[in-house]
Amino acid sequence: MTPGRTHSINSQHSFSLLIYRLLASLTTLFLCTSFVHAQSFKHAWPNTDFNIQAIDLKEIMSGGPPRDGIPPIDHPEFDSVTAATSWVAPLEPVISVILNGQAKAYPLQIMTWHEIVNDHIGNTPITVTFCPLCNASIVFDRRLEDTLLDFGTTGLLRKSDLVMYDRQTESWWQQFTGTAIVGDYTHATLTRIPSSIISFQSFATSHPEGQVLNRETSAIRPYGNNPYPGYDDINSSPFLLSDPTDPRLPPMERVIGVQVGGQIDGQHKIYPFSLFDNTSIIQDEILDTKLLIFRAGDLLSALDQRTIAESKVVAEVVAWDRTLKDTNQTLNFHLESGVLVDKETNSRWSISGKAISGPLAGQQLAAVDSGIHFSFAWLAFNPDTLIHSMDE
Repeated sequence: MTPGRTHSINSQHSFSLLIYRLLASLTTLFLCTSFVHAQSFKHAWPNTDFNIQAIDLKEIMSGGPPRDGIPPIDHPEFDSVTAATSWVAPLEPVISVILNGQAKAYPLQIMTWHEIVNDHIGNTPITVTFCPLCNASIVFDRRLEDTLLDFGTTGLLRKSDLVMYDRQTESWWQQFTGTAIVGDYTHATLTRIPSSIISFQSFATSHPEGQVLNRETSAIRPYGNNPYPGYDDINSSPFLLSDPTDPRLPPMERVIGVQVGGQIDGQHKIYPFSLFDNTSIIQDEILDTKLLIFRAGDLLSALDQRTIAESKVVAEVVAWDRTLKDTNQTLNFHLESGVLVDKETNSRWSISGKAISGPLAGQQLAAVDSGIHFSFAWLAFNPDTLIHSMDE
């Protein structure tokens, strides 16, 4: 038996992961209107201070497993890019994190089964997270003032999104926002670390010296298999989402969301992937930040077929600030034979936002706070967001 969102996931198992989670959630739906619901949480989480909350506990649903039934990775081990080519397919999606001059990739074939990795890059402690139901990969600095936190999975969901907990106070945190919603740290927000979802081959080309999270996780999981077969369907409905969905977009359409400025005075905008059927480059401006949204190529969905290798191809999209920080020069881009080129100097740029030839060779575009998600999740947590259209 393999613990996870189901007790067992193999070719003979008669229930899909989604069916199991639906059955598990029915109990929560029955209890959520009663005092018993809150009491059941308090019994299971005796060290969580439920006197401090930013939400109504009725919004919390069971995802199926118990605490850490989806086990986070606390002692990650890594392969070289060369070694990883033996088990990661070229178009497989990875979470790419570039920090302190180091590059690490976290394959979704592993993240789908663990959802959280507590790690370091250089001297920076990070938590890499992935919520399959929202298709949301987000990386955080796991320091909060003078405290180093490490995170696990509660087994609970809110708005179909992963609810994490820190082991230091057992406060609950919303993965999508990085904000604590129950317990001692309620209202505290983690600092996000820029990251992107790119293909393994894009990571390998841009960062041949990089490290790749490997399968030595101390857990037995069928890595490379998708426990959510059929979930990635633009015509389907989000799972375990009781809230009404925003009518402006299909709930399961992929978007790249961008935030400029702070949580209070900032601005959000999303770019639906349907836009990239007609263009590869979107150049935009939000609060004086000049943006480059670039469809760099293709990658495989991690949430389509039973194996990632057999899954459909989706767009590989990244976001950059197109103003060079050192010179304050704003660049405008176009494609030449599929390569990103700036019109000002005719330099050529890689998917990692680095100039690889021309007068600007070696220059690096700054990452912006962005992420690729299913639209329902972004709109659930950012209902006032702007949505880009081709008319702009």
